[in-house]
Amino acid sequence: MNIKEAAKLSGLPAKTIRYYEDIGLVKPLRDNNGYRAFRETDTHKLTFLGRARALGFTIEDCRNLLALWEDRSRASADVRAIAQDHLNEIESKIADLQDMQRTLSELVESCAGDDRPDCPILQKLGQEA
Repeated sequence: MNIKEAAKLSGLPAKTIRYYEDIGLVKPLRDNNGYRAFRETDTHKLTFLGRARALGFTIEDCRNLLALWEDRSRASADVRAIAQDHLNEIESKIADLQDMQRTLSELVESCAGDDRPDCPILQKLGQEA
């Protein structure tokens, strides 16, 4: 199948598919005319990659997960370790965002937001650490 069909089946844009090919995540065959010829296994890989990327896995994580997915002798502990590391990163980012939200909420709450020039938000932002 051509790239348009692979894109439709996998739910990925053709540009993303070309990128994944460029970095070696998928390796479609080539017809005599040089056009990409995607197999069913390629579209399964593309779907897998799309789902992994939607969960925020890095390209390198995707490369490792794809290798594990293709390795029938894999240990599920290896897969879990990658997923756990990513989950830890997400939880850390959430905690950082919650801290930012609390701080910004306090700053917004401290500002009257009227016509006066004094602004506690600017004062706090301008303080030395």
